[in-house]
Amino acid sequence: MNIEEVTAYVPGLKASVDRLLGLLTGKDSPIAETDLQALIEAEHSHLFVALDERDGTCMGMITVGIYLAPTGRKAWIEDVVVDAAFRGRGVGKRLTEFAIAFAKQQRVDLLSLTSRPSRVAANNLYPTVGFARKETNVYVMPLT
Repeated sequence: MNIEEVTAYVPGLKASVDRLLGLLTGKDSPIAETDLQALIEAEHSHLFVALDERDGTCMGMITVGIYLAPTGRKAWIEDVVVDAAFRGRGVGKRLTEFAIAFAKQQRVDLLSLTSRPSRVAANNLYPTVGFARKETNVYVMPLT
């Protein structure tokens, strides 16, 4: 498996991202092509994909967003998902470890993520790669 940052829009990318988003959200939730291109071009958002070395199939993806706050340079991991056909092969772990190494390389002070309790495999994975559960409340407000 190869893990690569997506730095240019290529044919087939949108279909792969749409497929993975459907697995992540449990519903048909395609990304607009213009939004995917904007994500790729955004300076502080980094989309990484795990590719099967044999045929280039997109096995999974992870996004790292980096920002500055008064308390330091921070990053969030978002939208971690592995294609069902590749689960149980360490793809999620490799993607997460890659994101951690990338954040360290970017001199991030604090790397965070959230995970729904129903994502049992993910919640079992994150402590094994160094994340600790933080006692906090997360509040969200959809604006669209």
